[in-house]
Amino acid sequence: MVRFTLLTGRSLVQGVGKEAGKFSDKYIQEVSTCQMDPEDLKMLNIKPGDCVRLTTEYGSVVLKVSSSALVHRGSVFIPYGPYANLLIGTKTGGTGMPSFKGIPVEVEPAPGESVPELKELLVKMYGRK
Repeated sequence: MVRFTLLTGRSLVQGVGKEAGKFSDKYIQEVSTCQMDPEDLKMLNIKPGDCVRLTTEYGSVVLKVSSSALVHRGSVFIPYGPYANLLIGTKTGGTGMPSFKGIPVEVEPAPGESVPELKELLVKMYGRK
């Protein structure tokens, strides 16, 4: 397990997918994938398309990983969505908004694990079908 800095935000594909619907394949694929620097992937001995487990003080989730030269070494980017929400927590520090960036996150390979289905994840987190 290696510690990184979690950054969340909008992505073009996430925005386009959201317009198609939050249960569309395009949206789900984008928000269930984290992006990392190619050198960090090598250090962790993982390849694009592999599953990784991300853990913060707020929660843990398994996501697919992709390689991105736009993400700086030591950082992990996840587009806004239900998977990122599991990792960011709810503390607002009096601002009314949680911190979406700069969150310490541990990343480890997750061989044999898979990304939870979105509907399954929502039922587990919110108890509704």
